[in-house]
Amino acid sequence: MEVFRLSREKFALPLSGKGAAKKGARWNSAGTEIIYTASNRSLAMAEVAVHLTLATLPSDYVMLTIFIPDDVVPIKISEKELPANWNDFPYRHSTQKIGDDFVFEGRSLALQIPSVVTKGDYNILINPHHTDFKRIKVVEVAPIPFDRRIFKVN
Repeated sequence: MEVFRLSREKFALPLSGKGAAKKGARWNSAGTEIIYTASNRSLAMAEVAVHLTLATLPSDYVMLTIFIPDDVVPIKISEKELPANWNDFPYRHSTQKIGDDFVFEGRSLALQIPSVVTKGDYNILINPHHTDFKRIKVVEVAPIPFDRRIFKVN
């Protein structure tokens, strides 16, 4: 399975989850290392774009293509299995607990969860502490500028 991650170039490698652990996010508490990826490139871009404006748009983004071996079976969580208001901002402790438990229980390398940004698409969370993490391969790191029209206000 291929997954995608959009990152500032200076933070792209190595994959570690340390950036997510600094403040926490929707699927992890501060202190819990987890790697956020998307099931397709456009979702990876959308997940980052919701946090930016034209004024704060860095020019050094790269798209990572990451290969997860086909025999790795992700844990899948559907929207109906999630707590009420799972898609609220600021993030709920209940969703952070899902990601924290995923990392600490270590049952799988990957967790498939619904995207808040793009209904019907999925993000794939990676546990950097799982024994299979060493089997992941970054197969491409490519510059990917944002189309500035995404941020254009009419």
